[in-house]
Amino acid sequence: MKKGGSRNYNYMKKSLLIFLILGILTVIDARSQDTIRVLAIGNSFSADAVENHLYELGRQEGVTFIIGNLYIGGCSLQRHWQNAQDDKPDYEYRKINATGKLRVTKQATLMKGITDERWDYVTFQQNSPNSGFLDTYFPYLDQLTAYVREHTTNPGVKLVFHQTWAYAWDSDHADFPRYNRDQKLMYRSIIKASTKAAAKAGIRYIIPSGTAIQNGRSSFIGDRFCRDGYHLKLDLGRYTAASTWFEFLTGRTVIGNGYAPATLTPLEVITVQRAAHEAVARPFEVTTIRLSDRRWSSPSPTFAEDFPTWLRSNP
Repeated sequence: MKKGGSRNYNYMKKSLLIFLILGILTVIDARSQDTIRVLAIGNSFSADAVENHLYELGRQEGVTFIIGNLYIGGCSLQRHWQNAQDDKPDYEYRKINATGKLRVTKQATLMKGITDERWDYVTFQQNSPNSGFLDTYFPYLDQLTAYVREHTTNPGVKLVFHQTWAYAWDSDHADFPRYNRDQKLMYRSIIKASTKAAAKAGIRYIIPSGTAIQNGRSSFIGDRFCRDGYHLKLDLGRYTAASTWFEFLTGRTVIGNGYAPATLTPLEVITVQRAAHEAVARPFEVTTIRLSDRRWSSPSPTFAEDFPTWLRSNP
C-alpha cells in the first residue's frame, strides 16, 4: 500500500474510533440524564412515600425524577372516583420538578394532575382504614384506571398499585380495631387485598412499601418506622418507602446508593436499603433482616463494593 493510502487508512480508523467513542459517551450521558415521571393518586401515605428522599436517591444515580402527588388526607378510592366524576378541585397537587423544587397547587382537579405531564407511571392506593378489605376497592379502582387511560397524554403509561404498610403495633388509630389491633393481621390483609385488587383491575405492577416497612421492623431497628403510629417518620420511615419506589421505578438496586438522611446511622441506612431491596425481590412476604446474615458479617467483594466508602468504613 502506498504511504498516502496508509495515512488515509489510519486517519479513517482514528476517525471511526473517535466516532464510536463519542457515540458511547452519548449513550452513557443519555442514561445519566434519564428522566422518570411518576404521578401518585393518593393521600398522606403517598406523601410519605414520594415527597422526601425519592428525588435525591435518583439524583445520586443520575436519574431525574419528576414527581406528582394528588393529595387529599385520608382519601379513599371511592372519593377519588367521585372527584373524577365531578371534576372537583379538592386536591393539593404537589409537584417536584426536574430541579427538585416542590410546588404546591391548591384546589386542583384529578384531571389537572393527570394531564400535567406525560407520566411514565401513575399509581393508585387505598386509604389505610380500608387497605385490607377487598370489597372497598371496587368498582372504584376499575373506574379510576379507565379514567387515567382515557385522559393520559402517554398511551404507554404504566399503571401501578402502591401497597401501603400496617400500623405500628401500639397505634391508637381509630380504625386499628378493624384489624383486631394486630399488625401482622393488618399486613397480611393488605397484601391479600391489594394483590387481588391489582390483578382484578388489570394492574401489572405493585410497589411493595408495606413489605419494605415490615422487613425493616424485623431488623434490630424494630417497630420505629412511624411517627404517630401510622404515618412514617420523616427520615427512617420515608427513606424506606422512597428506597422501595426508587428500586422499583429504576430497576437499579438501592443497596449502595450514596444518598441518605443525615439523621440516620450508617447501620440504619444499610438495613433500610436491604429491607427495600428484599421487598422488591419478594413483595408479598416478609424477609427477616438479620445482622448475623453471612452477607453482613463477611460480605463478598461484590456485596462490599456495592456500598459507598463512607458506609463501608463504618460497619
